[in-house]
Amino acid sequence: METFHSLGACSPALDPSQPGERVLKNDINLSWSQPQDSPPETALDLSLSYICKFLALCALAQPTAYTDGELLGLIELLCRAGLDVGLRLLPKTDLQQLLLLLLENIHEWPGQLQPLCCTLSKVSDHHHNLLALVQFFMDVTSRSRQLRSQLSLLVIAQMLDQQETLPLWQEKAQLFLLSQLLSLMRPSSLRQHLGSVTLPPGQEQQPKASAELDHKACYLCHSLLTLAGVVVSCQDITPDQWGELQLLCMQLDRHISTHIRESPQAMHRTRLKDLAAQTYIRWQELLAHCQPQAQYFSPWKD
Repeated sequence: METFHSLGACSPALDPSQPGERVLKNDINLSWSQPQDSPPETALDLSLSYICKFLALCALAQPTAYTDGELLGLIELLCRAGLDVGLRLLPKTDLQQLLLLLLENIHEWPGQLQPLCCTLSKVSDHHHNLLALVQFFMDVTSRSRQLRSQLSLLVIAQMLDQQETLPLWQEKAQLFLLSQLLSLMRPSSLRQHLGSVTLPPGQEQQPKASAELDHKACYLCHSLLTLAGVVVSCQDITPDQWGELQLLCMQLDRHISTHIRESPQAMHRTRLKDLAAQTYIRWQELLAHCQPQAQYFSPWKD
């Protein structure tokens, strides 16, 4: 609490169990947290690094000391801090390791998965930040894989205004749901949606506005396609899902790859097409390593 206070937190009631007694003094001196000769971004990074290391020690020493509600609140707080613009180019190793520990300390898992995903999906309303948030959780444990996959699917649906219409929490249906969302990720559809939201009628036809809208649509599609890759990579593809993954490959080629017209004046389209090609190759490799059902090998079998 003293460290958070030294970074500028002004709330005296940081400990809800003792709101009248835990008033932090203004003369607390934690000189290690803000080196005088360091630029502000580096000082902030060092301070948060120390906080993460200390909280990781607490999580290891007393894994049952915090309620699930407190853990979810702490995870949200840390993710918000990690999205600070001054830290966007700095490594997040300490934060990522701490988040893994906090996930493992949640008592009612997977019961807390849905509320945690819903909370994190509201941390920002920009797809770039939400993609960065998903990437805070490393693909190294079962819980982090579940969170990465479910949160990515929720963010995609949220960006496409489909979160209320699809059964996003249905078990073992993520590839099927992703196939429905992938058909809505066509750059031209995203462009039309963004134009209706951000521009007055008719203005999207102006050259400058049209170029900016095209860039925004490709940027959004790039983030959505990256998140789609996260959903697929976190799945343990079984033979009965072979057809669903094959359908995703077909839709990726039909709705995205074939609709991107490259141009020397629009490198963002080239980057998007490259991502689509790389994603298609990865999904094809998964298909090759997944033994399909017999019906795909023996179509004439009775």
